[in-house]
Amino acid sequence: MNSPRSFLSILSFGFVVALTATPVQAQTRVGEAAVVKNEVVRVAASSTTQINVGDALLRDETVRTGADSATRLVMADSTNLSLGPGSTLKLDRTVFDDEHHYRDVAIRLTSGAFRFVTGHSDKAAYKITTPLATIGVRGTIIDTLSQRGKSTIVLQEGAATVCTTNFQCVELTKPGDTAIITSTGGRITIQKTNNPPWTFAATCSQTAGLCTVTQYADATPVTPPVDDDPTGMLCGR
Repeated sequence: MNSPRSFLSILSFGFVVALTATPVQAQTRVGEAAVVKNEVVRVAASSTTQINVGDALLRDETVRTGADSATRLVMADSTNLSLGPGSTLKLDRTVFDDEHHYRDVAIRLTSGAFRFVTGHSDKAAYKITTPLATIGVRGTIIDTLSQRGKSTIVLQEGAATVCTTNFQCVELTKPGDTAIITSTGGRITIQKTNNPPWTFAATCSQTAGLCTVTQYADATPVTPPVDDDPTGMLCGR
């Protein structure tokens, strides 16, 4: 039969293990908000928190804009991500090579309108997805409209490869080249045109600064995350 002392020793050991077995993983800042119009929130579980200009963009988080709202997010490698009204973006994965370059960055454009401007990382590091397509970029500005059952990808500059989830692919090589992916009755098709039915341009004109491009002066990741950016990551701050 165990003595009270032995029991207390076991209990103490278990308490220490419980404290050390599952350490809290600090989040890492991977960018910040450069433009915020109206309701722009980060989504965590069932709660939302308003994002303001200068607030940190964190690894593995979801950003959502409300109606008549927009935002431009600038990442550590100077990638610029603009979201129009009613849009949701998920940073699935960000792996740094150094403070200004990513080895691996995955961005999921769940719903809404977006403009993506690549930064200084190797173009192979970027993986952009919608529910229907994967976009591979090469020095690129891309407009994307993600709707239920349809994705429209418009090349503004550079080049891109767009593939459906069932591996049908088209190459976008000239400004205006557009891939339209639709899903009807479980059948996914892709069409290429140089007459885009939509671009992000109208959204740009509705929000000042939404489609300009910001370079970081310094974007060293910070752990743990900060609620604001007192050091000033953007040039001119």
